Amino acid sequence: MSREYLAANVSRETLERLDTYAALLEKWNPRINLVARSTIPELWTRHLLDSTQVLAQAGAFQHWVDLGSGGGFPGLVVAILAAESHSDARFTLIESDQRKCAFLRQVARECGLKPTILAERIESVAHQGADILSARALASLDQLLGFAELHLKSDGTALFPKGARWKEEVAAAESHWRFHCEPVRSTTESEAVILKIGGIERV
Repeated sequence: MSREYLAANVSRETLERLDTYAALLEKWNPRINLVARSTIPELWTRHLLDSTQVLAQAGAFQHWVDLGSGGGFPGLVVAILAAESHSDARFTLIESDQRKCAFLRQVARECGLKPTILAERIESVAHQGADILSARALASLDQLLGFAELHLKSDGTALFPKGARWKEEVAAAESHWRFHCEPVRSTTESEAVILKIGGIERV
């Protein structure tokens, strides 16, 4: 699964935006290390396509908030994909690194998108009231649920891609939280999942 797979499943305009994104990421990456250099040859599968499957689990939403956006995965990729299918939705990307925010702003500008990009720490941002909250490779599930308590609507959904040790993270988080969790198998990595979480309460 690669660029060709996406080309067959998105509009020409969306593919052009993804091409713009990929080109900018390759240009900026040597300077600010957006993704591991070793993963650049797998950019379309490892990062772009991996992010598209998060949107597939979202359902209806008005406000999507992405935490620790970094190079824009999955938040900015989802914003590109949703520009046509969810044109009335708002996107907020929270990233404390100013250089990474500069990259996110340039991609957004060149792709004709207008997400809100907040160069702040997650704990410092005002309550976001997100319908969907996403974060990739940011923190343990226990810590992510604390962020969800701050920024997710009570009836919202958190979508957290996790790797092979996701069951251990769920078990550890259950010491401090009650939540509904549906693991959805990743289509890009055999042992990875997207944790689809709601009903979050402190124990």
